[in-house]
Amino acid sequence: MNVLFVGAHPDDIEIWCGGTAALYAKQGHKVFFCIATNGNVGSASLPANEIAAIRKKEATNGAAVIGATLIWLGFDDEFLLDSRETRLAFIEAFRQAKPDVVICHWRSDYNPDHSISGMVVDECIHMAGIPNIKTETAPFLEIPHVYFMDTPAGVGFEPEIYVDITETFATKVKMVAQHVSQNGWMKNIFGYELEAFLEIPARFRGLQAGCEMAEAFRPSYRWGRMFKEHYLPGSLRGPQKMPD
Repeated sequence: MNVLFVGAHPDDIEIWCGGTAALYAKQGHKVFFCIATNGNVGSASLPANEIAAIRKKEATNGAAVIGATLIWLGFDDEFLLDSRETRLAFIEAFRQAKPDVVICHWRSDYNPDHSISGMVVDECIHMAGIPNIKTETAPFLEIPHVYFMDTPAGVGFEPEIYVDITETFATKVKMVAQHVSQNGWMKNIFGYELEAFLEIPARFRGLQAGCEMAEAFRPSYRWGRMFKEHYLPGSLRGPQKMPD
């Protein structure tokens, strides 16, 4: 399969679903990382253009750990808007990847770039198949399955499906470690070193899922993406309604 991960910022994909991305790659699927913004506010000391260049290099290195193809949209960090320009850029990314599966941010995440990128994916993925919407790459017909990734600390997110990432957690840490510029930044904002910021949620979701470490997801159920089965690697179903 072709699997497209869409993150608002450099490092989002690795932090919230890097273990799953590593599993897809390990199983031989073609993985794409689409990054919506350039991360140009992600430093308290470096100017915007300098930190943006650093973060693009870090994103390239992070994707390279698992051989993922990087698609860089380059919008300004914290100012991602739902506009014609944004939609066309996302549609072009969809067409480049031709995904069977898309994983994006939850539509009600804490950060507006997260929420807007998730919304644009959810609303516009089917537009990749419309011939009269013109971008550089030709349309594709199939509508892929769309899953939302977890939120920071799981706030406001009720998982339906978990992926056991116990075997790929070390790879996830290696991917996130490529984002050297963000370790101090994350500690300043959240009070945790990056590795702790990864391990605590992974063990918490693993406790819920019945494994050592897990990442959490929920599908986007919309007409045209009817889920008869799921395409997350080694997925574990969440709590199910018991029969009456």
